[in-house]
Amino acid sequence: MGKKKDKKGKGAEKTALKTAKKAEKKARAEADEDLEALIAEFQELDRKRTQVTEEPCAPPLPRCNGSLVAHPEKEELILFGGEYYNGQKTFVYNDLFFYNIKKNEWSKVQIPEGPPPRCAHQAVSLAQGGGQMWVFGGEFASPSQSQFYHYKDLWVLHLATRKWEKIDSSGGPTSRSGHRMVTVKRQLVVFGGFHDNIINYQYFCDVYTFNLDTYQWARLSPSGVGPSPRSACQLVPAPDGSVIVYGGYSKTKVKKDVDKGTVHSDMFALSPEKGSTTEGAPQKWKWANVKPSAINKPSPRCGFSSCLTAPNRAIFFGGVQDEEDEEELSGDFFDDSYFLDLENKKWFLTNLKGRKSKKRRRRAKKEKETESSESEDDSRERDEEEKSGSDSEEESMPLVPSPRMNTLMVAKGKILFLYGGVYEEGDKQVTLNDLYALDLHKMDEWRALVTSNPQDQEWLEESSSEEEEEDDSHLGATGGKNSGNGSDSDEGGSETKQDHPSVLANENVAEFFSRTKDHWMDLARKSAEEEAQEFSEKALKKIAFQMAKLFHEEQAKVTKEDSQEGEH
Repeated sequence: MGKKKDKKGKGAEKTALKTAKKAEKKARAEADEDLEALIAEFQELDRKRTQVTEEPCAPPLPRCNGSLVAHPEKEELILFGGEYYNGQKTFVYNDLFFYNIKKNEWSKVQIPEGPPPRCAHQAVSLAQGGGQMWVFGGEFASPSQSQFYHYKDLWVLHLATRKWEKIDSSGGPTSRSGHRMVTVKRQLVVFGGFHDNIINYQYFCDVYTFNLDTYQWARLSPSGVGPSPRSACQLVPAPDGSVIVYGGYSKTKVKKDVDKGTVHSDMFALSPEKGSTTEGAPQKWKWANVKPSAINKPSPRCGFSSCLTAPNRAIFFGGVQDEEDEEELSGDFFDDSYFLDLENKKWFLTNLKGRKSKKRRRRAKKEKETESSESEDDSRERDEEEKSGSDSEEESMPLVPSPRMNTLMVAKGKILFLYGGVYEEGDKQVTLNDLYALDLHKMDEWRALVTSNPQDQEWLEESSSEEEEEDDSHLGATGGKNSGNGSDSDEGGSETKQDHPSVLANENVAEFFSRTKDHWMDLARKSAEEEAQEFSEKALKKIAFQMAKLFHEEQAKVTKEDSQEGEH
């Protein structure tokens, strides 16, 4: 189907109408997406809870980007938060589950005045005060994923008393998600992450520590050359008191409205400088680039999961290697795992032995019938063979979890646990809620404690009807029921008289919106009034920016088409 070109002078006017209608429709669709209002509503409802409740339950719903930690005092795992996408909407959780390892049973615990829903946060457990779980940061996404709210709050769950406590301490990291957090001696260490809003994004490479005795944040200024800004890296503490940073992901702008993603595969060590501790002075740290042997090194990937399995060893599982071009993004998902020796900085590919089963040799009935005809020497030789080789061992192919990324993983004692994650089948995103366990001493195979059938997952395809409706609505100058006589005239109907400020040469979206903000705010208010909907001032500003951004993009296309037409 060919595309009709507008005459010069008419294209901009039609584009303005198209953009205004498109932005107004987007504003109506996002009427419930004032994220701060949604979070405040949750907190208000949560304040009405007065009692702690615990109920046995089925395994948690499918999710990724949550947190899974080991209870420091009991044979339990603790799962908190995460997200799930069904093809049309994103669901972000703040539910809290306990998994009893010995009984293979789940229970859901509701504790008043806890953190609001989040994903891509970090959590660690500590053996103090009867056991604690510390949670920092993360994000809350609107159902359409068009908006994100990033947290910078720090919480502690007192496991003995089942009570949440929000820690108010200044000087901590800015709001972010996709960061990493570990414990080193008596402090939390937070590195990296990113912050994204509708205007721009930022990746971080800063390092903060939180003192667990004084409850004070400190931003570190390490010497040496450290990692570039990134999120979703792997952060593990080493036995010598250093912290290892491996991999991660970041985006950079290569030109206007074009971003380039980078999957990092470098490694760094952040170490306290020897002899730098003096009374009253902060600890000094330094960065050092680490170059482990290329033998058995994992292929570049993002969405890795990792955890400590011993003081000097960490394990890494899964991930995805993306292949990106101008039209689509595809990826290869992994189910392999690697050990990293934290002292010698060497990689080892894990080799599962497979479960061995004994198979007893049985002599056929026909053989027994002929025993009487055997000579004495033959009979003696056969008896010796039966004593030494009557049992044989057969190795089965080891069971491993399916390929995935962003899974939850933690070790408790000698057992490694893996929960959930996500992978893709074409355009479908499959989120899992299975649970596996691996004996780190035997290293034979994973055991499936909870299975899930991806075919049972709800997946709602995005409808193209709305897009078609938008295209049809301006086939004429006014179109539809407002067109009067169906004429293609650009003067027919009042909607075409909507004028928008022009875009100046080389003016980016942020500059354009800053200069014309009042116009778009008025348009956003009128759209809300027409639909009898109420928005906060912040939500109106977001809607106004979306309108300006859509108009800016359409104008850029018109300018490009006009310049190409002029060349011919």
